[in-house]
Amino acid sequence: MTVPLLEAAGLTVDIAGRRIVDGLDLKVGRGERLAILGQNGAGKSTLLATLAGLRPPAAGSVHLGGTAYPALAPRIAARRRAWLGQTQTDPFGSTVLETALTGRHPHLGRWAWESEGDAELARSALAAVGLGGLERRPIHTLSGGERQRLAIAALLTQASPLYLLDEPLAHLDLNHQMAVLELFADAPRNDGAAVVMVLHDPGLAHRFCHRALLIYGDGRSSQGDVDTILTAERLSELYGYRLSMLEKDGRRCFLPE
Repeated sequence: MTVPLLEAAGLTVDIAGRRIVDGLDLKVGRGERLAILGQNGAGKSTLLATLAGLRPPAAGSVHLGGTAYPALAPRIAARRRAWLGQTQTDPFGSTVLETALTGRHPHLGRWAWESEGDAELARSALAAVGLGGLERRPIHTLSGGERQRLAIAALLTQASPLYLLDEPLAHLDLNHQMAVLELFADAPRNDGAAVVMVLHDPGLAHRFCHRALLIYGDGRSSQGDVDTILTAERLSELYGYRLSMLEKDGRRCFLPE
């Protein structure tokens, strides 16, 4: 049997004394795209950080490529999954290319330098997010949207089989939102990598993902394929506001009534 890239068993997640996920079972295999949806404060980012091994669960386990996080060295975990947080911090000055090359660090030895092959991989990732030609530009001169795209380029340079993305569309205009979603939906380019991403637009989740996980913020969750789980009735309950669904050519959008 094929080992899932990511598997959670009986996963329970608490934050500030509140249970946000209770007994979640989840498997993500190669080439799958899963959207996590829920209200602000429901715990989507906390859940994703737990799936990334960045915080311990209250109960249950998370396995990465068949191995539980406590048994994985950080460098090995970084080769198996790439994580994008909501905010990017740049305490030190560097160029766009140098920042993209940080994605290669898990693949280098302790005292090794990046090779020309690593640099070419980073340049290709920069071009893929529309930052080609900006390699020497200082990162502190970038706009918020450019900095977000640079963070995504660093993840692509990391070349892991699993991407965990917390609001990857933040700071991006419509054109770049669609470009980023299409980029991660391009399985051949990403060698069939799996993607788990926190999104706010259920219409985009339906269009670009295979499955969706709904987080209600009180321990409850529900999951399934997007055609089944992303309906006006379910999303109205999730967001606490009545929505209606429009569908055209197999694509759905949801409007507040």
